[in-house]
Amino acid sequence: MSIEVRRYGHGSRVPGWDEGADLSKDPSPVPDPATTPVPEELRAEIETAMAKYPDRRSAAIPALAAVQRRYGWCTPEGIEQAACVMRLTPGYLTAVATFYDMLETTAVGRQTIYVCTNISCSLCGADELLAAFREEAGDDAEFNIRGFECLGACDIAPMASVNGVYVGPITRDEVPEVIAALREGREVLPGKHLVRRPVADPAANAPKAPTAYGDEMEGDAAGPPAPIEQPPTPPDEGPSTTTP
Repeated sequence: MSIEVRRYGHGSRVPGWDEGADLSKDPSPVPDPATTPVPEELRAEIETAMAKYPDRRSAAIPALAAVQRRYGWCTPEGIEQAACVMRLTPGYLTAVATFYDMLETTAVGRQTIYVCTNISCSLCGADELLAAFREEAGDDAEFNIRGFECLGACDIAPMASVNGVYVGPITRDEVPEVIAALREGREVLPGKHLVRRPVADPAANAPKAPTAYGDEMEGDAAGPPAPIEQPPTPPDEGPSTTTP
């Protein structure tokens, strides 16, 4: 039995796959530090991330996350600033930003609710939960609400990532409280945070606030300065095959 796969005009099954590049324009060069002002806090955060990797390009995701926290999304200006600090082209960082779902390349609301819609959550009513969140938030531009493929917290299904904090199980009746708490700046369903669930290790959920996505974690430490690439290691020299 054959199944017809819906495709978009450009031939892909994925919408918007080519929105990250304008092929009619020349590639942008690495931004000039003399003409590209970068906020000092953003620069420091990106440089700290770069120092943790032997190849500075490995810090692309933390750098873009820093841009998103500052501007609300990965703005062209923010990408230009990150590229300036990292000595990369804006196109390189744009390619990374357009690949990952949690990096936004268009303006979105600052209150983010990702409702997991994978199998465990779906069987527990995630689709109805997502619809309820959208209905409750209405046209409020402050909210960025969407379904998200597996968030990896099946034991608290149906759940959502609310501004980076895993919360669940969430019932349909609790949706108005979640939206109200976000609008009023209150903690969302504090008794249902994944990080606070009882576990075998009593120190695992010590009495401290959960860490939001992108914040520095305990134990992080600055590493040596990161060159663009490590020099190749020369091959071991084997025994000589020449005869005297």
